[in-house]
Amino acid sequence: MDFTAEQLPYKQTGYFTKITIDYLENNQLLRPFYEHPVSVEGIKSAIHQREKFNTDRQTLVEELKRQYSQVASKHEVNTNIDRLLLENTFTITTAHQPAVFTGTLYFIYKILHVIKIASFLSKELPRYNFVPVYYMGSEDADLEELSKLFFNGEKVVWETRQTGAVGRMNTKGLEKVIARIEGEFSVLPFGNELVQLLKNCYIGSPDVQTATFKLVHALFAEYGLIVLIPDNTAYKTQIAPIMEDDLLHQTSSAIVAKTIAQLSGHYKVQANPREINLFYLNENIRNRIEKKAGRFIVVGTDISFSENEIKEELRVHPERFSPNVILRGVQQETILPNLMFIGGGGENAYWLELKELFHHYGIPYPVLVLRNSFLIIEKKWKERLSKLKLTAGDIFKPEEELLNNLVKAASRNQVSLAKELAEAAAYYDNLKSVSKKIDTSLAEHADALKTKALKLINELEKKMLRAEKRKFSDSQTHLHTLKSALFPKGNLQERIDNFIPYYSKWGKGFIDVLYENSLAIEQKFIVLLEN
Repeated sequence: MDFTAEQLPYKQTGYFTKITIDYLENNQLLRPFYEHPVSVEGIKSAIHQREKFNTDRQTLVEELKRQYSQVASKHEVNTNIDRLLLENTFTITTAHQPAVFTGTLYFIYKILHVIKIASFLSKELPRYNFVPVYYMGSEDADLEELSKLFFNGEKVVWETRQTGAVGRMNTKGLEKVIARIEGEFSVLPFGNELVQLLKNCYIGSPDVQTATFKLVHALFAEYGLIVLIPDNTAYKTQIAPIMEDDLLHQTSSAIVAKTIAQLSGHYKVQANPREINLFYLNENIRNRIEKKAGRFIVVGTDISFSENEIKEELRVHPERFSPNVILRGVQQETILPNLMFIGGGGENAYWLELKELFHHYGIPYPVLVLRNSFLIIEKKWKERLSKLKLTAGDIFKPEEELLNNLVKAASRNQVSLAKELAEAAAYYDNLKSVSKKIDTSLAEHADALKTKALKLINELEKKMLRAEKRKFSDSQTHLHTLKSALFPKGNLQERIDNFIPYYSKWGKGFIDVLYENSLAIEQKFIVLLEN
C-alpha cells in the first residue's frame, strides 16, 4: 500500500459548520465557551487543573480489569490500565455509540486520533503518561441510526425489534448481515479475514456492547487503546450525587440554558437541555424521566416514583439512571483522569455549551479537539481525477462549478464573456457620466440600462456555456461518477461509508496507513491518494 497525503484547511472543504470553523480559527466570539486552547500550552494548563481533581483511579482500574477479562490479554493494553493508577497518567478520550460493525468510517478516525495524540504527547511531555481511551456510548437507544451501514452506496440494516439501550441488545440477526458481507467481500484479499473477525466478535457475544468491545480491541489493542463501557454500577455510583441534584433541582438545565442564550445569538444550538437530563434504564427500556404533579414518571411507561422513592432507587440502583447528552460528558470526566476530548463538529458544538456546568460541579473541563477527517481516493479515482485535470482540493467544489471550469478551460470556443461584461459596464458608466452633465435625474435611467444589459449578457454567457457543455457529455459523466463515488449521497465519504470494503481490500495495512497519516493537534483535513 502506498499513499500520498495532502492537507487542506477544513474551511476549504465546505462541509463544516460555522461554529466548527470559528473554533478552529480561534474566533474570539467562542473564547468564553472553552477552557484551554488546542496547543501544548493548553494541554499543560489542563494537566494543572486535572492534578487538583481526585479521580477514583482504583475503581477505574478494577472495573477495567474486570471488563478486560472477557478478551485475549494484550501487553500494551494491560500496561496502560496499570498506568492509570499513577498520578502522572492522563487519558485522551473519544466517544461513540456501538454502531453495528463500527457504522461509518469516522468511528475509526476518532479512535486513531486519540492514539496519535497520546503518542505525540508522550514524546512532547515525557514526565507524564498519556493513555488513549474509547468511551463507548452503549446506552444510546437510537437503533435506527446505529443498525444501518452502507456498502458502495447500498444500505444494509440489522433487522431487530429490540428496544432500549442498543449496547444491551443481543446480537441475534447479525449473522444474516455477516453472511451478506461474506458473499460480497470474501473475494477480496482480506475479505475472509475480516468476515472471521466479525464472526468472532459478534456471533456468540451476549450483547452489542460486548461485541463492539471485542472488535475495537482486536483492531486497536496493539496501540494500547483502552475501551471503557460506562454502563456500570461502580461508574454510575461516582456521579450519583450529580444525578440526584439533576432530579431534584434541575440544576444542569438552568446552567446550560444560560450558556445557550449567549451562544444562540451567533450559532445554531446543538443540544438543548431538558428539565431532567436523565433516562431510566432497565431491561428493554431507556426512557426519559419527567417530573409531573410532584412525581417522577418514566415517559411511555407506567413506572413512577415519589421523591423519596426515586432517591432510594438511585441509591440502590444507580445503574438504572442514564445521562443524556448534557450529563454524559460530566460522567466521562468524573470517571477518567482526562485531558482532551476528541469529537466531531456536532459533538464539540454541544461541549461548548457545558463549560459552566463543569465549573459548577468542580470537574475539570477538557481540551476540545476536532477529530481528524480523511478523504480516501483509491487509485482508479485518482487516475480519473488526473484525466479531468483536477486537484485534491478541487474535488470539494460543487459539481456544476467543476464542470463549468472544465468546459471553460478545454473549449476551443469563447464561452466566457467576462471581457465583454467589463466593456459593457464601462460603456454604461460612461453613458451615465455624459447624461448626468445634462440632467442628474438621467443617471438613474443609465443605471437601469446598465443592469438590464449586463443581465442579458450574463444570460447569453449561460446559454453559450450550456451549448458548449453538450459537447463535453463524456467529461460530465466521468465527473459525476467521480463525485458520487467520493461524496456518497452528497456527503463526506467518512459520514456514509463503512470500513469493511477498505479492510477487505487492504487488511490491517489500512489501519496502519490511517494511523501514519493521522495528525495530532494540527487540525487539517487529510486527503489520501493511492499511488
